[in-house]
Formats: sequence, C-alpha cells, structure tokens
Amino acid sequence: MRCRDGQPANELAQDAFGPPATGETDYARRLLHLLGPDMLVLADRGFDAGAFLGEVAATRAQFLVRLCSTRRLPVLARLDDGSFLSRIGGLAVRIIEAHVTVTCADGTRYTGSYRLATTLADHRRYPAAALIRLYHERWEHEVAYLALRHTLLAGRVLRSQDPAGLEQEIWALLALYQALRRAMVTAVESVPGTDPDRASFTIALETARETLTAAAGVVTSDAALTGRIGQAVLDGLLPPRRPRVSTRKVKSPLSRWNKADPHRPRHSTPVTALTITVSDPETTPQTTTRPDQCLTAAPGP
Repeated sequence: MRCRDGQPANELAQDAFGPPATGETDYARRLLHLLGPDMLVLADRGFDAGAFLGEVAATRAQFLVRLCSTRRLPVLARLDDGSFLSRIGGLAVRIIEAHVTVTCADGTRYTGSYRLATTLADHRRYPAAALIRLYHERWEHEVAYLALRHTLLAGRVLRSQDPAGLEQEIWALLALYQALRRAMVTAVESVPGTDPDRASFTIALETARETLTAAAGVVTSDAALTGRIGQAVLDGLLPPRRPRVSTRKVKSPLSRWNKADPHRPRHSTPVTALTITVSDPETTPQTTTRPDQCLTAAPGP
C-alpha cells in the first residue's frame, strides 16, 4: 500500500511495528488512519477483500486494486470505455477488465489479464486504459526496497541482535529514506511536467552525506540541507525510464516464482510496444486455476 510522499516517517514506523498480526491486511489496517481524500491507494490481489476495501473507502481515499480473476461480480451498468459499475459487498465500485500485451525488442510477446476495482467511477475523467497504465506504478514500492537494502545499507545487514535494537535501526532507515524522498519530490515539483522517477536517490544520499560531513550550512539555515539536496537532484536528473522486462524469479524454494518463465527474456530487454485491450465482461474468460492468473507468453521468432 502506498501513502502520500511527505508523510511523517515516525507515524509510518510506529504503525508498521507492533505485535505480530495474522496477515498483511491486518498490518495495512494500522495505516488506514493516515489516508485522506487527496490520496489514491494502489494494491494487489492480497488486499481485495470486501471488508478491507470498505474500510479504505471509509477514509475518503480513492483506491485502484487488482482483483482475483475468479471473483464473479454483477454488471450494474456498462460504461463507454468498456468498464462497468458493480458492487463488492455494499461498496459501489467500477470494474475494469483488460488484456495487456507487451512486445519486446527480441520479438517476445507477453499477454496478461487484469481485473481492477476502483472508486474512480467517472470513466470520462479516468479512462480505463489510463488506469491500467497507472496501476503499473504500484511496482514503484520495489524501488523503495532497493534504496533501503542496497543504497542506504550498501549490502550490509542490520547489526542489532535483539528486537528493540532492530526496531530502532529500521526506524532510523525509514526516517532517513522519507526525509530524502521529501527533498527529492519538492525539487522535482519545481519543474512542471518532470516525472519524479527521474530523480536519483543515490545523488540525494551522497549530497546529504557530503553536506553533513563538511557541516556546510547545516546549522545556520534550516533550509540549507534540503536546498543542497534538491539542487543536486535537479542538476543530475536521470533520462526518462526505458520500458523493459526480464524474467521473474526469486531464490526462495517455497515460492511459486522460484523457477524462471522459459518464455520470458533471461536478461533485461527493452519493450517496444504495449497494447491494452479493455474486455467486455461477457467475453472475458473466467480462469479457475492460480497459474492461469499469471502472465502468459509466446516466444518471438
């Protein structure tokens, strides 16, 4: 679940830690009070329970959540962009069913089926194809893990050997990460039309480290540190991201992703075309097995 940039890190940390919960949804509920009407929550199929979505909607935040493809939903009204209005329990939602086909530079083509539920009911203001593309932004949370594990920690493991020490270390990492992200977002917002993805976290971190080491302007002005980071980020803006894809594989022997898809490129490959086809609910196939919910692929020539 993603929250607004700039949310105080101490609130996020305090709500993230606590007694063991029974699942991800229970942890997510601890963060619901941080949501507001100016926010959009992106979530995967693990958070598609009707009761939980109702709680999210009660915060007045909007959501865009992927649903399990086996769920049967009533079609209450069809909209011009191919989406339709429905209900999950007592909650009114808009459903978007689509096929996304990715064509890679090596000729490989992948097709995945998506079913999204959203409280953004105005199909003219929020077209189905635009929301499908927006849902892809959910994967940005992986960038946060990369920054925490590899950029901030530089491959080191946490040093503490007790729960209290580990909590303190993680709190410190989250606080530093959030402070740097706030400075980066503030800087990028000063250049209209610039995608925040182009801001380099590494540049922000190195600038903060060098400024603090030299103690240059960090005492006489509250804005000096943030200003230095922001200027360095703007001076070192990265080029727009190149769409690319690679095989999905994890090391855990217990994961269903522990074997690479033989049809997907083994290495990062540029994406040359992306086709989104919104499906009519009457023609969208109802899958019944878990593997059918994954991306399917056809190797190129």
